[in-house]
Amino acid sequence: MTLLTLVRHGQTDWNLARRIQGTTDIPLNETGRADARWAAGRLGGVTHHSIYASPLVRARETAEIIAAELGLDAPSLVADMREREFGEGEGMLVPDYIRTYGDWHAEVPGAESLAEVGIRSMAALHRIAREARRRSAPVAESVIVVTHGGVIRSIVDHVSGGTLPREGEVLANGSMHRFEVSPGSIRLLEQAAVL
Repeated sequence: MTLLTLVRHGQTDWNLARRIQGTTDIPLNETGRADARWAAGRLGGVTHHSIYASPLVRARETAEIIAAELGLDAPSLVADMREREFGEGEGMLVPDYIRTYGDWHAEVPGAESLAEVGIRSMAALHRIAREARRRSAPVAESVIVVTHGGVIRSIVDHVSGGTLPREGEVLANGSMHRFEVSPGSIRLLEQAAVL
């Protein structure tokens, strides 16, 4: 068994403007760096053995701040934990995106579906958990994974059978979701700082 805590990256200027980032590589702003330090403070009460991150700079920098605060080695980067590709929707303001495409499930030219994001990110979590189990067997390993709102939303949706997150629920920057991962299964244990 591996305990995985998924952390959403800190705020960027595009988050603040409600602009769709997708895989556009936008850095953290000062509030985002504070979000990362806040997350590190919340994570500090538990022993963690390693940290992973999406390679996009906003997630990588968040993970680097958390790693430094918790005394962990530099984060390992996992490409399949990157944010959803929004195709022609990237860079649009959220209200314009909704007005143009209707909703988050719409087919957008060049975009990944939420189901595709779920498939790749769930497979990546299982790979991270297998690697952790090989390192620590038979003791449970606790791992932090810094990623993106769309990735976390797709994983929570899958694990909950579509009952979470609730419609309109925002996953805050720096929010955390803790999972138990065993071969062939992922179970949501806790979610924190969901607005």
